[in-house]
Amino acid sequence: MAKKSFRCKLVTPASALVDDRVVYASVPAWDGLMGFLPDRAAFLGKLGLGELRLDMADTDKGPGGTRSFILDGGFIRMAGDVMTILAERAVDVSALTASDAEAELKAAASIKDPAEKARATKRAELMASMAKSGGGKV
Repeated sequence: MAKKSFRCKLVTPASALVDDRVVYASVPAWDGLMGFLPDRAAFLGKLGLGELRLDMADTDKGPGGTRSFILDGGFIRMAGDVMTILAERAVDVSALTASDAEAELKAAASIKDPAEKARATKRAELMASMAKSGGGKV
């Protein structure tokens, strides 16, 4: 018997990144990580900065695997069997390189606003960590 799954849509102002079935999602909410499984109660929340991990459902093409993204801000809505993530910014970890993280860190250093600079630096450090751990290309 196949595992239960739900539809997950991840979109940013620039593009639609995911529209697929998942069996589990670990989402960076503004106040910490939240886990989502099929048949969850309705939910509406604010996203924070962190890793979105999606455990993809198996298909007739093969096993699902896991996909990761770095999210920074936005909102999440779970209703029925559909999760919609509207992210201000999302970076696919599989496409991440160490040079991407270095460029992000360099850009963060030039930001004048202290709060904005701290957030950009944290995002760049997370990108570097994810690229280094094998999530992306180094």
